[in-house]
Amino acid sequence: MAEWKLDSASAEETWRLGMYLGQVITDPAVILLNGDLGAGKTCLTQGIARGLGVPEDEAITSPTYTLMNLYQGRLPLYHFDLYRLVDPDELEELGMEEYLPGEGVAVVEWADRFEGLCPSYLEIRICHRGLDLRTIHFHAVGTTGRNLLEALQAAWQQQR
Repeated sequence: MAEWKLDSASAEETWRLGMYLGQVITDPAVILLNGDLGAGKTCLTQGIARGLGVPEDEAITSPTYTLMNLYQGRLPLYHFDLYRLVDPDELEELGMEEYLPGEGVAVVEWADRFEGLCPSYLEIRICHRGLDLRTIHFHAVGTTGRNLLEALQAAWQQQR
């Protein structure tokens, strides 16, 4: 298990962190996002999408009502939002087992609403600490999660 914590002072910095994460992803991965409403989960996902090469003219929006949006980049990006789900059976109806892990990158907002989504992942929890300030906690589980966190930390440190 590996952990890392950093502060983000703006939406732009959160987006940039996501972009670096997207850039270091080379293989299918699962990213579980948690945090209050408005914490920056979708902003981070927008950066991940751009880092994965999703075209700039494609809007990256939260799939609150559609439950999953698919974007094409170097790897497919499956963007899930579990906010409206309450029953684990709904995950089966959604076919989540195909995506966790799957052939692309699964980003799951509100992942803490359901336990045991997959065995290896990078969990990111975003916490409000003021108007624009956020603390971002990373928790890596399994080999894929640890490798992803190490690559992100190296890329983030290098740009500073």
